[in-house]
Amino acid sequence: MDNKKGNFVGLLPLVIFVGLYIALTIITKNASTLPLNVGILIAVIFAFIFASKKRKEEGKSFDDIVTMFCKGGGDDTLILMFFIFLEAGMFYFVAGGMGAVSSVSNLGLKLLPSNMVLPGLFIIGCVLSFSMGTSMGTVTALMPIGIDIASKTGMSLPLIAGIVVSGAMFGDNLSFISDTTIAATRTQEVGMREKFKANFLMVLPAVIITTIMAAFNSSATTLDKSSLDWNFVQLIPYILVIVLSLLGVHVMLSMGAAVLTGVVIGLAQGSFTGAKALATLGDGIKCMEDTAAIAVMVGGLVVLMDYLGGIQWLLNKLTGKVKSSKGAELSIAALVTLLDLATTNNTISIITAGPIAKDIADKFNLSRARTASILDLFSSAGNGVCPWAGQLLAAAGLCKISTMSIVPFCWYSMLMFVFGIVFIILGWPKAVVNKKDSPSAAEAE
Repeated sequence: MDNKKGNFVGLLPLVIFVGLYIALTIITKNASTLPLNVGILIAVIFAFIFASKKRKEEGKSFDDIVTMFCKGGGDDTLILMFFIFLEAGMFYFVAGGMGAVSSVSNLGLKLLPSNMVLPGLFIIGCVLSFSMGTSMGTVTALMPIGIDIASKTGMSLPLIAGIVVSGAMFGDNLSFISDTTIAATRTQEVGMREKFKANFLMVLPAVIITTIMAAFNSSATTLDKSSLDWNFVQLIPYILVIVLSLLGVHVMLSMGAAVLTGVVIGLAQGSFTGAKALATLGDGIKCMEDTAAIAVMVGGLVVLMDYLGGIQWLLNKLTGKVKSSKGAELSIAALVTLLDLATTNNTISIITAGPIAKDIADKFNLSRARTASILDLFSSAGNGVCPWAGQLLAAAGLCKISTMSIVPFCWYSMLMFVFGIVFIILGWPKAVVNKKDSPSAAEAE
């Protein structure tokens, strides 16, 4: 086999996984029929099967392949992501348990003018998702409020659901504690601040236009704001993690400080006892164990795919006719979008596409921060319009409507695609980051 040309066989494990996932989803009409962890495990098994022939030709033992797989899964970037994912889970559960989520939502609604409920709901969703770092958590927290607003104003429930999902995807893409941001920056070895600067400017027009569209479709209503209680002290964990991240403190330290602060406040205010606090931390770890474990398995899978020549083959196919940096960036956008639509998991699509995107970025001398932004932006946009993605399924389930009725109102995610492509074609923003981002930037957080 010509190593420079690569070999499609190396991609077959991933193709089998994606094909099986899509087929079962269509047959059962249920995107959760094949759990992602099981799907990745099936891909890993096939990777070992395909690698067995090559290892015999090269005189390698099965132990050598296992060691190769383990080293891929034990990559320092993946292990760091593993623990950051667990911290993100703890933060989410602690913030919910000590009342921070309710305080953020209620504060936003309390400050809203009565005739700006719909754009306000979108902005609250943006703030809440940015603070929480989870689109699913935002949908779960805001959708009941949205349903109540719909019942009081007579506004379309699919419209309000689309606005809530749109706000949720803002933070999913940009939050410093979002698992997609963590995955994108770590796979590209860049700092979160650099990625945020590039990413925010690319989606800002989408935020503005979505807000304007929401304003034109909003109707005046009177909410009972007397029942919207909030507590500044409960906002401190969110404020802390955002401020520390902006100051460049390492993400593990900033999230760890926010988790500890949340626990202390929760105990002081009686939100939970010491035993309940420990159980809450445990629940947070459990909720992210699956994602963390998948990240490690994908790391090993990518190494085996690379050993089989799959990564090089895909790199050649994606960039073979590409003559410019714009074409390279569009190929990265297409890759991560297809993976996201197939798996309905933007984090896993980034983890899977990340190593390939990094190779493309190096080949065409692309900004690593810009590459991380493209990975995060297009994968999040895909999740925001995919009818079988978790965010739309959760919103539809709470509203008791179909996911397809919500998709036409997911304006923000649609505009993310539009402006993402526009800014790739324009090659903007250019001056936000250096052409060559130093890997040390990630270490300096």
